Order: sequence, then C-alpha cells, then structure tokens
Amino acid sequence: QVQLVESGGGLVQAGGSLRLSCAASGTFFSINTMAWYRQAPGKQRDLVASITTGGTTNYADSVKGRITISRDNAKNTVYLQMNDLEPEDTAVYYCNAAARIKYYWTSASIYWGKGTLVTVSS
Repeated sequence: QVQLVESGGGLVQAGGSLRLSCAASGTFFSINTMAWYRQAPGKQRDLVASITTGGTTNYADSVKGRITISRDNAKNTVYLQMNDLEPEDTAVYYCNAAARIKYYWTSASIYWGKGTLVTVSS
C-alpha cells in the first residue's frame, strides 16, 4: 500500500509564500500522477495542480502564475510552491497519488494524505 505524508503548512500573511511537500512511502511498483487538492471550510475538495511522472503539469485557473507543482521521482515526493498567497487560498491541502501496487496491474489505485492546513491572513 501507499502512505502519503504532507508537510509545510502553516500560517502566513497575504502575499507570503509556503512550500508544501508530500512524500509517498510503502510497498508499490510505481507512482504515476501526483496532485494537490484543497478543501476550504464548507466547500468541496478541488484540484489545485497535478503532475505526471514525465513532468506534465495541470493547474486550476485560480492558482496559475502563483503556484508551481514539481516532483522528485527518485524520492517519490511532490512539492507545491505557493507564492503571493491570498486569504482565499486558506484551506486544508491534500496530497493525492495514483499508484500501481503490482507490476502486472493495468490500472492505478488512488491514495490520499491526511492533509495539511494552510491559513492565509489578510
């Protein structure tokens, strides 16, 4: 199975920066697409950004130009560099990964971290 552990959340003033990290561990054959989602109080969980093994990225329109996703495949770790943060970015940020546990699996299973809280004060 796969365990995802996020770190790097905290309290920051508007305009500030934070870098989130998420490390995957456990027993698996490969980690495919990794992503960050966020859920603000009273709202649904939405995609922030995703990145494939080859480095292809996808961003929510609301974060383009301010947030960058990257990954270190050798460390099975994904990062989220967040700049020029706004109070609207306040949310619990969740790491997500698609993983193949066995080499003969033809599809991936989805795993979630427990989340890390980001609070942006105005």
